[in-house]
Amino acid sequence: MYFFCRKQKPLIVDLTAVRDDEDHVIAVFKQHGYWGAISKTNHAVLRYREPIYRTIRELVMSYFHEYIKNKTKSKTLRSYTNPINLGQFHAKNWMTDKDDLWYIVDKIYAAKHIPLLSRKQIATLRKADPIEIKSGSIIEWKK
Repeated sequence: MYFFCRKQKPLIVDLTAVRDDEDHVIAVFKQHGYWGAISKTNHAVLRYREPIYRTIRELVMSYFHEYIKNKTKSKTLRSYTNPINLGQFHAKNWMTDKDDLWYIVDKIYAAKHIPLLSRKQIATLRKADPIEIKSGSIIEWKK
């Protein structure tokens, strides 16, 4: 709704991780020619990004070091989509629909996902160090 009220397109980008980690969807926006994002999680790190990134890939890479699987200490972010315009679903009242929005999920899954790393790059990624793990464990709400 925020973007709609500001006359911006409601754009999302899917961030995909390795199989045993969680994907995230971020709402992206452009301001003064630069990309930013609104994202929300209970953890301290996968949050808002200021509109300072020249490309979507550059914006997505700003999340790379925060995508860590704590058990293995592995960096897990692997691919992303180009922005998907949710405006195509206005006729379905997606912003106020009380039912599940599986048609949006289907659109996300059908979108081309662009790899971030080559196999060689993945093979040589270092494990997260203890301070990176600790910063990723800070949460906003206790369960």
